[in-house]
Amino acid sequence: MNTEQNKDIARRFSEDIINKGDMMVADELIDMNYINYNPIPGQMPGLEGFKKSVSALQAAIAFQETIEALVAEGDTVAVRAVRQGTHTGPFMGVPATGKQVSVTAIYILRIVNGKIKEAWLNWDTLGLLQQIGAVQIPGQAGR
Repeated sequence: MNTEQNKDIARRFSEDIINKGDMMVADELIDMNYINYNPIPGQMPGLEGFKKSVSALQAAIAFQETIEALVAEGDTVAVRAVRQGTHTGPFMGVPATGKQVSVTAIYILRIVNGKIKEAWLNWDTLGLLQQIGAVQIPGQAGR
């Protein structure tokens, strides 16, 4: 696959899986032996682990992701995005607050034979926890 095709896969990952929660697209785009090098706590490996973690996250915060930058080289695509949503279910032990949240995310996808084989996902979890009132940064109380 060429870099433009790999970028299209990254776009579909964002638009169809993250935004719409379409697990049929996950079956199409995620490798059966998918590896996430930065998994959420308790995430199982492979396609099924990926699908369960996305479903759990969507139940907690139905994120809508907007891609701000996409860069590809060889079999690798880097994505910079903003995720916005409402905290409507338990997240990392925090009950639903109904608060609107916005977090930045940067992730790198390695694509082999048209499927996402590996991912390095980093998003502003601390900022999210601050926004839902789960943590306070010293010196910022009352802001």
